[in-house]
Amino acid sequence: MAETATSCKQVFTDMPGRFNKAAAKGLNAVYQFDLSGDGGGKWHAIIKDETCEVKEGAHASPNITISMTAHDYLDMVNGKLNGQMAFMTGKLRIAGDMGLALRLQSLFS
Repeated sequence: MAETATSCKQVFTDMPGRFNKAAAKGLNAVYQFDLSGDGGGKWHAIIKDETCEVKEGAHASPNITISMTAHDYLDMVNGKLNGQMAFMTGKLRIAGDMGLALRLQSLFS
């Protein structure tokens, strides 16, 4: 992403436009994002048939839930915070299919 994201809402609004269809081949999954603190919220991305649909709120049965503070999420999206480091230091919590977490970076440019 060329420009710096300034809000979580903006990141999720822009997400379908940054979606890499080729990386999603054969993938059918729901990513839940639970972001706490100022500017946080809940969003989910439904990846199915090489399409991406992002909605605000919680999904009933996500395949993976990614939890962190809104501030740390923006730092990660903007390249200031490494995802693996965030996970190892407890800033990023993942519940569900870890393999999906590893695919996340390739799914969005």
